[in-house]
Amino acid sequence: MALLEIPADELQTLRDWVRWSASIFEAHGLFFGHGTDNALDEALELVLATLHLDHSLPEGFLDARITRAEAVELARRLRRRVEERVPLAYITGRAWFAGLEFAVNEQVLIPRSPIAELIEARFAPWLDADHVRSVLDLCCGSGCIGIACAHAFPEALVDLSDISPAALEVAQRNIERYRLEDRVRAVQSDLFAHLEGERYDLIVSNPPYVSTEEMAELPPEYLHEPRLGLEAGEDGMDVVARILAGSPEHLTEGGILVCEVGASADLLMARYPDVPFLWLDFERGGDGVFLLTADQLAEFHDLFVEEES
Repeated sequence: MALLEIPADELQTLRDWVRWSASIFEAHGLFFGHGTDNALDEALELVLATLHLDHSLPEGFLDARITRAEAVELARRLRRRVEERVPLAYITGRAWFAGLEFAVNEQVLIPRSPIAELIEARFAPWLDADHVRSVLDLCCGSGCIGIACAHAFPEALVDLSDISPAALEVAQRNIERYRLEDRVRAVQSDLFAHLEGERYDLIVSNPPYVSTEEMAELPPEYLHEPRLGLEAGEDGMDVVARILAGSPEHLTEGGILVCEVGASADLLMARYPDVPFLWLDFERGGDGVFLLTADQLAEFHDLFVEEES
């Protein structure tokens, strides 16, 4: 791809940069799936983040002029987004989830799970929020799910678990950002391996669930994300199968497992046709998230163990 020519001298205001960037994004066929779903919102986030502003900025300030140094940085970031197809959140270092801002880098997936909607509703009606005392965010990445749960359940202790030390460094930064060290801890563990004896009222997971075939077909933006957080074997079910097998021993009585499998939902149901997965609906879009109770997981435990082995 030829180097992107940016008419910086003609782009004088925030509004100019947003409009021109959106046009360039559309012209180059970028993929939007990491926090925004269209070129205009992507361009606005690029400009605001680069100028250390947030989306509460009054619209009138979009007509404020850009300094020369700001124009240089905007051009650098815009080129990375267009020429290298780097997801915007990796360029800006920030992403939002459940109304909270999180630090991200290329060691973690960019937060985008519809599970945010469940957290905001405190998992009603499946949990009594006043009695949630322990939460596990399994395959936590940036820790966004677990930290959002810590805000939703202020009396709960929360474990953030991931196999990747690099991901846990990001999660720890986010724990400290929200001053949650007294209630939230980061644990390096291959799923439940280092959580022996721990039980939780709620286990939430957005694990790897992309099949080998699907990995080869992903847009370039996704290839900047850690493969460890995406791919899970030939049919994408390797990690989910292990979660189902291990969850019964780590849920309290009345506890629930909530797990995202995205477009692999049909594969999961084909693998376990007798399991009564409850597939959850979302007002803001998204699918492929199931819920099972502790009792249901215990009922099918032998099946899960047999399949996982």
